[in-house]
Amino acid sequence: MNKVDYFTTIVGAGPAGLQIAYYLQKNNQPYVILEKHDGAGATFRSFPRHEILISINKVYTGTTDYEKHLRWDWNSLLHDEEDLAKLPLFKEYTGDYFPHRKYLVQYLEDYAKAFKLNVQYNSKVTNVAKNQDGNFVVTVNGNKQITSNTCVVCTGFWSTNQPDLPGFDLSEPYTTMNVDPKNFAGQEVLIVGKGNSGFETADNLVGTTSLIHIVSPDPVKFAWKTHYVGDLRAVNNNFLDTYQLKSQNAVLDALVTGIRRNADGKRLDVDMEYAHARGEKETLTYDRVLNCTGFIFDSTIYDDSATPMTSYGNKFPKQTENWESTNVEGLYFGGVLMHERDYKKNTSGFIHGWRYNCRILVKQMMKKHFDVPFESYDIPCTPKGLVDAVVARVNRASCMWQQFGFIGDVIVVDQKSNTAKYYDEFTMQQVNVKNGFLRNNHYYTVTLEFNKVCGDPFAINRNPNPEAADTSIFLHPVIRQYNNGRVINTIHILEDLYTNWTHPKQHIAPMRAFFEACFKGQKNFRYNMPMKSMM
Repeated sequence: MNKVDYFTTIVGAGPAGLQIAYYLQKNNQPYVILEKHDGAGATFRSFPRHEILISINKVYTGTTDYEKHLRWDWNSLLHDEEDLAKLPLFKEYTGDYFPHRKYLVQYLEDYAKAFKLNVQYNSKVTNVAKNQDGNFVVTVNGNKQITSNTCVVCTGFWSTNQPDLPGFDLSEPYTTMNVDPKNFAGQEVLIVGKGNSGFETADNLVGTTSLIHIVSPDPVKFAWKTHYVGDLRAVNNNFLDTYQLKSQNAVLDALVTGIRRNADGKRLDVDMEYAHARGEKETLTYDRVLNCTGFIFDSTIYDDSATPMTSYGNKFPKQTENWESTNVEGLYFGGVLMHERDYKKNTSGFIHGWRYNCRILVKQMMKKHFDVPFESYDIPCTPKGLVDAVVARVNRASCMWQQFGFIGDVIVVDQKSNTAKYYDEFTMQQVNVKNGFLRNNHYYTVTLEFNKVCGDPFAINRNPNPEAADTSIFLHPVIRQYNNGRVINTIHILEDLYTNWTHPKQHIAPMRAFFEACFKGQKNFRYNMPMKSMM
């Protein structure tokens, strides 16, 4: 490689930048974090606007196991367990289940100090470019230049989504709107956007406004039904009661087509097209319109030589399965920007999801740039050996719990040499790509997954028999056997109320039968346990 200042330049000292720096440091790779503010985690000094996080902080989990505790800890960053002496888990900062954002700011600043991460504060990145050598040249504060082989952008979303429709500039953005309820006393307010920011805003104002309407073309999606934590959370849905119980508020499924000043010059007329009213159109009048439609990726700092392609209507930079720009080699993304790979499906838009992505990203960077092999450990090459390894992981690992169906483990079996290697933590998108595990003709993936909820998620008819485990709705293990990238056998393991998959007949026996069939070369396996054996 050509002489440069660092292997990696990280843009942003938010939680993602710190997380990636921790693992680069563990791999003895020179890096620098450039942060425009005077401290770490600066975003959380201002957001969420109403100050309370919706990332849970479960202090009492019934376990002292560091790894298992992270299954219910949505705020701590990752570090080696022995590093707990340097920095405690986030639960030591506050006992609040939904904590105030100030605690996260303090935790992130402590994280940077505890691990002596190389952060340069008051360093605003004004340009990211690539030179003729293919290295990155990052300009700081308009004059200072830093060179590196790679660049990891961890800036999050900084541009407000501004729908392209007439008069939308008359709305007040979530980023700058007044949040004092007294400022809305007696007013009629329209909130555009049915996400958590929209409902968080409505809950804040419901006691002082005379009327609130929340609008978007699509119906409300509830996180407790979709299992996507970016959908409406219960902590923000009190407003729905005021709608269904006739308290002058409403949730509208409609498309806003235009906003203009009312004839009185003070209020706003809003044109709408209803989604479920046979094309009905209507103009409604409000005192104020609040824009809670979210954020998009800010590409203004990139030179033409390093401008990434975007996706989802410019919301994200477009990325490979390893979170690398599809058109700018060596440009990677961390944190919420990683959500492009599982948008509205998994938890990569949140700390408790992308913290694992960041750890995997560094592993992938080390493999690509330095040919560092992925770590693995040997397990007995027998059905029982595989069962024991899987049971140990699905009952403890936090990565596959938090990133259900997206991150899992890989087991590679070579029956000729009688060896089996267990690889922790890959995204399922990475497993079956060229130069991945495709070269092996006998390997497995291990994940935890939900099935789709149909109907009322609080009134599900369950089948408690192991042979019907593929109908399990709640989180449960899924094991797939691959041959050259093609799934040839799959088994679902029965869900368990305590998520403890150790029952001899309900969990262990089906797994053992599955691996025995795979070792014998059987395809299209289906586990069938006689009903009498369940008694």
